[in-house]
Amino acid sequence: MTPSVQLQTAQRTATPSGRLVVLLAVASGMTVANLYYAQPLLSSLGAFFGIGTAAAGGLITATQIGYVAGMLLLVPLGDRIEKRRLVVVLLAVTAAALVVAGTATAFPVLLAASLIAGGTSVVAQILVPFAAGLAPDHARGRVVGRVMSGLLTGILLSRTLSSLVSQVAGWRVVFLGSAVLMAVLALALRSALPRHAPSTNVSYGRLLRSTARLVRTHPALVRRGLYQAVMFGAFSAFWTTVSFELTGPAFHYSGFGVGMFALVGAAGAAVAPFAGHWADRGLVRPMTGAAFAAAALASALAGFGRHSIILLAVAAVLLDMAVQTTLILGQHTIYRLDAGARARLNSVYIATFFAGGAIGSQTGSIIYHAYGWTGVTALGAALPVLALLYWTTERRPGTALKHQ
Repeated sequence: MTPSVQLQTAQRTATPSGRLVVLLAVASGMTVANLYYAQPLLSSLGAFFGIGTAAAGGLITATQIGYVAGMLLLVPLGDRIEKRRLVVVLLAVTAAALVVAGTATAFPVLLAASLIAGGTSVVAQILVPFAAGLAPDHARGRVVGRVMSGLLTGILLSRTLSSLVSQVAGWRVVFLGSAVLMAVLALALRSALPRHAPSTNVSYGRLLRSTARLVRTHPALVRRGLYQAVMFGAFSAFWTTVSFELTGPAFHYSGFGVGMFALVGAAGAAVAPFAGHWADRGLVRPMTGAAFAAAALASALAGFGRHSIILLAVAAVLLDMAVQTTLILGQHTIYRLDAGARARLNSVYIATFFAGGAIGSQTGSIIYHAYGWTGVTALGAALPVLALLYWTTERRPGTALKHQ
């Protein structure tokens, strides 16, 4: 047995250190936050560049499209290239793209830079299966849940941080500051991450083809991806348009107020470790159905509470908890399908649901422009109801894992 194989065998039999798990959680949150910094800035960016709400919402869509492309084209490399080196290179490219975004003088330049930054911010989705590979089977759900709590906290706190920084120093500092953070993070991960030998040495082309075969081989991968695409579509429609609603005539919030509202939504990240525990206890199916119902209820509350900030806040927390629950339950399921292809499985899973998020962001912007907040919340309620109907066709536990 080679030293690298011996090392990875030892890693799979012991839970990774708390310090390493915290670093992975922080790193995941910091990188994925790049996809969401622009959400509370859409009104300001629209005014600065002289564009409408639908065009401004396209910035979020472009970033998410870049993320989907990165998931399909870059994340599978995590099974072929030494992960630490791949992570450092991607973070360096992300930092460069964010510098371009922060110095952009035309909206198409900002759009292109955001597309690239979105594509290389898939570092988070290399680190999550990395953590899963380090954890033993009996603790995998808990470890992934902790790392995902960092990732999801990054998604939610990114809006607050972006609002506060832009209020004090302007929107450009948001992107330039993140560029600095990515450079620091690259150095920290290069120093702290253990070396992790590739699980395959096939060519890049064969690697991509093998990723496509995973879709045909594992029905559970497709099902969980579609579940999360619908949920993330509702999530993205809500958070892409709520800044327009909060800064509009119903509330007259400033950018700082929008950021404080996003901070309330971050409380939903607290469910992530619980979701990992539910997964380890074999409660994937019932808790998935419960999460769909909770998301539909959250959108209904948001619709009824369009003039009540308390109801909107309750809806935001409930929606975030539901989306995070299905995300972690889904990852727990797919990571059990093929231990040697976790990066590729994760790439398909995340790409599928971020495609749903991109569609949700753009559709939400268009519907808000045409029908207002009521139209957005109707969309947000309909999507998890569709997922719940699909969930009723799922086989009960006790069948083969691939049907889970």
